[in-house]
Amino acid sequence: MATRAPQPIDARDPDADWSLPGWIYGDPEFHAFEMARILRPSWQIVCHESDLAAPGDWRALAYLGENVVAIRGGDGAIRAFHNVCRHRAMRIVEGDAGCARKLVCPYHAWTYELDGRLSGVPMRRDYPALELDANGLVPVQVSIWRGFVFVRLEDDGGPSVAEMMAPYDSEIAPYRLEAMRRIGDVRTRERAVNWKNVGDNYSDNLHIPVAHDGLTRLFGKSYAIEAAGWVDKMSGYLSDRRSANPWEAFYQRHLPRVDHLPEANQRLWLYYKLWPNMAFDIYPDQIDFMQWLPTSPTSCVLREMVFALPDARREMKLVRYANWRINRVVNAEDTWLIERVQQGMASQSYTAGPIGASEVCLRSFAAKLRALIPEARLHRAPAPGWSRRPRPGAL
Repeated sequence: MATRAPQPIDARDPDADWSLPGWIYGDPEFHAFEMARILRPSWQIVCHESDLAAPGDWRALAYLGENVVAIRGGDGAIRAFHNVCRHRAMRIVEGDAGCARKLVCPYHAWTYELDGRLSGVPMRRDYPALELDANGLVPVQVSIWRGFVFVRLEDDGGPSVAEMMAPYDSEIAPYRLEAMRRIGDVRTRERAVNWKNVGDNYSDNLHIPVAHDGLTRLFGKSYAIEAAGWVDKMSGYLSDRRSANPWEAFYQRHLPRVDHLPEANQRLWLYYKLWPNMAFDIYPDQIDFMQWLPTSPTSCVLREMVFALPDARREMKLVRYANWRINRVVNAEDTWLIERVQQGMASQSYTAGPIGASEVCLRSFAAKLRALIPEARLHRAPAPGWSRRPRPGAL
């Protein structure tokens, strides 16, 4: 198992050899603070551009108590808005997806154009102070990277998605993400764990040979990890040794050649985790996307989508199904693990554990979180109210 050397920040960080402390995986005050400091300014994927093919097509994303709608305008541009009427705060569109010529509030019929402008108000003269131009839908920032549509609730000056993915953009380019289409419905799954627990497990390299027999059979000793700025990368090459598991063996034997991919990528599985809570699993046959959205200090919801290039070959359809069967087992194994880690984090006996030099992804995440919230250096929770006291420049 290969790893890239720890980032230079580790050498300067006195806590680099310690994991994040257990108290921050369930503490309500820390949870509220990290939602404001980390999650609200972070990019979150909504959909693919192809999901918004025609003017009026929209997709919604609900998280952190907000509901955001991304919509294709009549001018072809993709914009995003808070799904909240400016009159009485009514939700304007309902559900996860739809198409509309105009956005009409179902409460009092206030009407908005596809670009968010308020254009219609019943009994307009009843509102002498109302300025239409100042009461359009509240916009949400949009970033499009290789065909995927991202939004963020607040701009804290952080990098764009393209800037975060820049270290790996050239190696992702051959997969033609822009031309991909979703091949299944968006799926959500609730998990009784803190959101960081999911991300830690995704980037954890040491549990692969211990807890994932299937991945170990598929990759042998080729599994590797590295951390580069805002992105963790994991990878593994399919072994030439045929697995004893029927679905794994089927995938190994029948995975067809993908002509637009380099030879080195024909049998390579890639995993990229984007700060702070999103991941792309890139296979030769398809791409799986996952984000883990916090719902409470000790729960989150996994939101998953699958994309692929159009390919009518029978063997491609079959290996995609085999891929799902393989990863269904991996997901079940990970769920069993993270639920028990979450329970252990609540124990008074646990503070923070040692972290190995090879665990570069966990080190990278912890360093970024500590930089944003210095209290994450404390092995025990501080006295309540710490987040409301005046904050020094650094601890």
